Amino acid sequence: MRQKRIKYVTIDLLKEHGVITEVKHLDLPKDKKVFLEIGSGKGQFITSLAKDHPDDFFIAMEVNKYVIYRILEKKLELKLDNLMIVLGDAKDLETYMLNHKIDQLYLNFSDPWPKTKHHKRRLTFPSFLRLYLKVLKPQAILQFRTDHLNLFLDSLEYMETYFDIMDVTYDLEPSTYMTEYEEKKRVLGPIYQLKGKVKQDDSKDI
Repeated sequence: MRQKRIKYVTIDLLKEHGVITEVKHLDLPKDKKVFLEIGSGKGQFITSLAKDHPDDFFIAMEVNKYVIYRILEKKLELKLDNLMIVLGDAKDLETYMLNHKIDQLYLNFSDPWPKTKHHKRRLTFPSFLRLYLKVLKPQAILQFRTDHLNLFLDSLEYMETYFDIMDVTYDLEPSTYMTEYEEKKRVLGPIYQLKGKVKQDDSKDI
């Protein structure tokens, strides 16, 4: 796989190696915990988790086919049978997760969309949070990391409506599981993290 030039990545190539490229109901295991990362980038975070937790099931979702190729490289190199790669958009989660629920959702260093008129595109914006509640199990956890303080503060405000906040960290220590982006940005400033658990009274009627 690594010999192929990135510019030659095609949908057919991704399909050939098991990447989900169509918006459809995903065939997920019923007997495993399921962890989803939206916006997986090059995949270091989610592939490391999958490698260390072979009894759980992981989904990497990313909209860029060239970036997804990097996740695929890691999956093949590490022989990760418990990782599904989806070339897709978060807005289609209800279709992907039909009859399935997620145990934990990861949002790592998503686009901050700093202009007010673009805030609705943020993956932590209330419209997205309401969508996540439809596919998260009761007591499921959403974990969000960013290096963008304004996005972090806004996201805390967004999440408080729908999640019981478990953790608010303004200078996260390095951990075993980090994205490539986090490793690069750590030397430039603090990393912020939020964790929230689905509110029971809000998860039933969205």
